[in-house]
Amino acid sequence: MLFNSFEFLLFFPIVTFLYYITPGHIRWITLLIASCIFYGFFIPSYLFILLTIILIDYTAGIKIENTYHKKTWLVISICANVLLLSVFKYYNFFIENFNGLTGSHFILLNIILPIGLSFHTFQSISYTIEVYRGKQKAVRHLGYYALYVMFYPQLVAGPIERPQHLFPQLYAKHNFAWNNIFEGIRLMIWGLVKKIVIADRLGDFVEGVFNRPSDVSCGSIWLALLFFGIQIYADFSGYSDIALGCAKCLGIELKINFNRPYLSKNIKEFWQRWHISLSQWFRDYLYIPLGGNKRGDLRKQLNILLTFCISGFWHGAGWTFIIWGLLHGFYMVVYNCLKKYFDKINIGKYIGWVITMCCVFFGWIFFRAPSLHHAIDFIRSGLQVQNFSWQSILNVPVTYMTYGRTTLIIILFTSSYMFVFEKYSLPRLINLNKYFARDIFLINFNILLFIFLGIFHKTSFIYFQF
Repeated sequence: MLFNSFEFLLFFPIVTFLYYITPGHIRWITLLIASCIFYGFFIPSYLFILLTIILIDYTAGIKIENTYHKKTWLVISICANVLLLSVFKYYNFFIENFNGLTGSHFILLNIILPIGLSFHTFQSISYTIEVYRGKQKAVRHLGYYALYVMFYPQLVAGPIERPQHLFPQLYAKHNFAWNNIFEGIRLMIWGLVKKIVIADRLGDFVEGVFNRPSDVSCGSIWLALLFFGIQIYADFSGYSDIALGCAKCLGIELKINFNRPYLSKNIKEFWQRWHISLSQWFRDYLYIPLGGNKRGDLRKQLNILLTFCISGFWHGAGWTFIIWGLLHGFYMVVYNCLKKYFDKINIGKYIGWVITMCCVFFGWIFFRAPSLHHAIDFIRSGLQVQNFSWQSILNVPVTYMTYGRTTLIIILFTSSYMFVFEKYSLPRLINLNKYFARDIFLINFNILLFIFLGIFHKTSFIYFQF
């Protein structure tokens, strides 16, 4: 079920109402059933796959805590999750490349990737690792463990929660509070504005350019790259805002996943602000176990490259994602090597910001391109400055809308509003304060943006494919 669908518009208030009228000790049943309905709305049969991995990890957690074979059960849990992810997400990638190298003809699987598989497998792995480390007690209640994995606001695209943070909130009885409802709905409205008003308006143009980069002008290429950088932020952070808002209405606090990343002055800061829960996951469960920065500088840089490479591959089964991950790993290594020199010459924050954004947006080419061939064509077309023409910049094959002066003005206004709003207004909207009247005005203004400027194509969120 999509957050930006009519079905969810009915689903959310009904579930929230049922949650609060249900006695506290059985509210987990209400949420678990709701989460099953939410997930089963995509492909109902995939609920059985999710149930299987839940049973494996639930058993593994208890065995890790109760037996001497802790590492064995941890390996079983991790392997089960990775195997599931590999079959659905990476099998065809490896087989295609193997067939291409050897001339073999192994059969590809004609299966659809379960929605949110990468996210809930990582959340499951974090549970068994934390039990193994002794930082989390094994959960004996299968229903609560299933809810930890399937909690519907963050089931599909995160944020990836840690068991120590989410379980106590699932166990607690949350009394109805208007404050939580107001704050939650505010975040949900803002997330929908970012998705429907901004991201979906940009998406059609971006798709038209990236799918046929050789057929458009140089100006169209770089405008599409700018649009995609805004689109992916508005789309993914919009999803996260809606997820946080849904949970807040239930009295549950999820982790903030984005902290104005496009204000970052260096690449390290960018990854401390962008998709925070995933960055922390790779830091704690991959980078540090590899040795982190404890085994010399060379090993540290290799660990960074490997971590970012795997992070890129996690995002998608394709060479473009691997290159995107390696690019960011390379950026991080270069930054670590040159940081002391930058500090000596006192490089200005604006110069640092410009360099960081150039690096990040160049990386988006590989993240968005359908294939490596498309990415190369995109760069090649973007470098043909002799083809630049103001008249042809919007001459792009698109599906849903016409891009003209009015559309560009709307895009400029809404995108600028998003960044200004998040810098100056959103921190106050997370908590009620004395500026209540101003907050109500902004909420109503966002609703008007949603109604009059929204693109209601029922488009899925970008990170659903991961």
